[in-house]
Amino acid sequence: MYRITKELFVRMAFAVGGVIMLGLGATILQEGHVGLDPYTSSNIALSKVFGLSLGVYQLGVNLVFLLVIFFIGRKYIGFGTLVNMVFVGFLIDFFTGIFRQAGLSATNFFQQVLFLLIGTGIFTLGVAIYTGADLGSAPYDALAPSLVDRTGANYRILRVTQDVSFTLLAFFLHGPVGVGTFINAFLTGPLISFWSQKVALPLIDKSVAKVK
Repeated sequence: MYRITKELFVRMAFAVGGVIMLGLGATILQEGHVGLDPYTSSNIALSKVFGLSLGVYQLGVNLVFLLVIFFIGRKYIGFGTLVNMVFVGFLIDFFTGIFRQAGLSATNFFQQVLFLLIGTGIFTLGVAIYTGADLGSAPYDALAPSLVDRTGANYRILRVTQDVSFTLLAFFLHGPVGVGTFINAFLTGPLISFWSQKVALPLIDKSVAKVK
């Protein structure tokens, strides 16, 4: 039991670290004015409509998703689910405040490209570390596989439909939609796989082995 507890603690630490990196990467993309992932973009747009901070609004939406997942895909819920759903929005709020106080924002094309590259790199590395901890999926990410388990539908079609729907919602509500949104919706899979194979999984496995 002691060894299991230590391994779980290590995985929890990686899940938290991955979520922090995810929030930082999203903030860099936002301040680069290049667009965020579809879910965050739509949440930013709707949080402004309702006059709420991103953290508060996104937590509310995540609770709705969590309720749905609880009934149709409970196996995808874990510690990582809770960390992601509670903290990502607030982390983006926190990092945004720091960036704006420091005047860190892209003001020309070169800077936008730099923010896009750095933000995407940190965001996808954070996702790889967070998912590599294997402690549950974010409610938004768990929706498509839960529906696949229940209906036998094609995962790729469900996920693309989900992302496109939220992208359109963000676009029509004047959310931060840009090239970064489409990169995160369609092109980050290979990069996340690269980070997972080359960095996240070897690092997590090595750390877990040390406490066994």
